[in-house]
Amino acid sequence: MAARVDYDDIEVGTEVPGQRFTVKRVDLLRYCGACSDFTMTHWNERVAKSVGLPDVIAHGTFTIAEAVRIVTDWTEDPGALLAYSVRRFSRPVVVPDDEGGATVDVTGYVEEKLAGRRAVIRLSAISGGHQVMAGARAVVQLA
Repeated sequence: MAARVDYDDIEVGTEVPGQRFTVKRVDLLRYCGACSDFTMTHWNERVAKSVGLPDVIAHGTFTIAEAVRIVTDWTEDPGALLAYSVRRFSRPVVVPDDEGGATVDVTGYVEEKLAGRRAVIRLSAISGGHQVMAGARAVVQLA
C-alpha cells in the first residue's frame, strides 16, 4: 500500500479528520488477552476503586492505538506511519460497566512538514471532557 495523501496538498495546520471511538469493557478484556496484560485495574471494578480510581481504566497502550487510527485512516496506509510517541498520559480513560462505555474523541492536524515528503501530525484525545494524552505526535510518509 502507499499513502493516499499527497504531501503537496497539505500545509501546516491541515486538519486530519477526527473520530470518536467507543470503548467498552469487552474491548478491554480482548486487549488484555491480545497483549497479555491482565492488570486488574483494566477489568476489575473492585480492584480499580480500591486503588483510588473512579472505575476500570483502559490500558494506555490501547488508548494510544485507538488514537493513531485517525492517522492511518487518513493516509489509507498503516505502513505510512513512521513514528509515534506520547509524552505522557494526563488522565486515564475511565470505562464504566454499561451499554455506552466510554468515548474517546481524537483530533489531529499537521504540525510540521519535513523533508522527504514526511509530516508530523499532532494528536489530541479527549475522554470524559479531559485530555487523556499529552504530547502525542505521529510522523507519516506521504505520497
